[in-house]
Amino acid sequence: MYTSLINPSALNSILEQKNTVVIDCRFVLDDTNAGNQSYLQSHIPGAHYAHLDNDLSGEVIAGKTGRHPFPVLEDFVKKCGKWGIQEGAQVVAYDQGHGGIAARFWFLLKWLGHKNVAVLNGGFAEWQKQGYPISNETPKPAMVNFKPVSQQDWLVTAQEINARDHHYKVFDSRTSDRYRGENETIDPVAGHIPGAFSAPFVDNLGANGQFLEKEQLIERFEKLLSDHPIEQAVFYCGSGVTACHNLLALSYIGKEGAKLYPGSWSEWITDETRPIALGD
Repeated sequence: MYTSLINPSALNSILEQKNTVVIDCRFVLDDTNAGNQSYLQSHIPGAHYAHLDNDLSGEVIAGKTGRHPFPVLEDFVKKCGKWGIQEGAQVVAYDQGHGGIAARFWFLLKWLGHKNVAVLNGGFAEWQKQGYPISNETPKPAMVNFKPVSQQDWLVTAQEINARDHHYKVFDSRTSDRYRGENETIDPVAGHIPGAFSAPFVDNLGANGQFLEKEQLIERFEKLLSDHPIEQAVFYCGSGVTACHNLLALSYIGKEGAKLYPGSWSEWITDETRPIALGD
């Protein structure tokens, strides 16, 4: 059973098993069809494609939601059934490499009570590098029943973070320059949530593009959390996607209970009354 990360050799060993479901999550923010085109050209055999905008997110409402709000529960549950995800299935999600998009799928499935879901360490790039098989055949939709049990206490709202008496320790998962309000090229307002600490998700990765060793990740998060209870840690990013990468890293080292602010920065700035901080 894999519940956080899985390496290519382990996935290859279970790829033909009946209860293995593989989800391709490749996506490019500035070319939203590129991931699907890459999937159609080649992918891990048997993999289904999940589009970040269309499958892993809900409707964007200008002035109210962030760029990638959570999908409508009923819609996502139906898609999980079509992908063949049922109780006991081992699900593996991957993207091109760093795992930031695949982590969103991982979190959604865990949030809905499915424990056996992991992210492919190193993604499709590492799979190809190690010479494992690829395919351009698109699997037929499955027709199984996915039964969700959502964990509502895993999520935190903007109102809860903005409350004067909140007890959360908040972490910004974007790059440090965007946290400081520099080089903002995605959202219309630069800066970060006041009081938030910088915790770029890319710092979970080594030079090879794969996750750091457990000992290194433990050291990283011990410094970030500073003995703060894990249940009071909240992670956000630009739109609630790559923040899940930090939650995945925490799960990998056995630390469960941290929360996600799914609306993240792109939702925070829709309300002009919410404060904004710049710099370190």
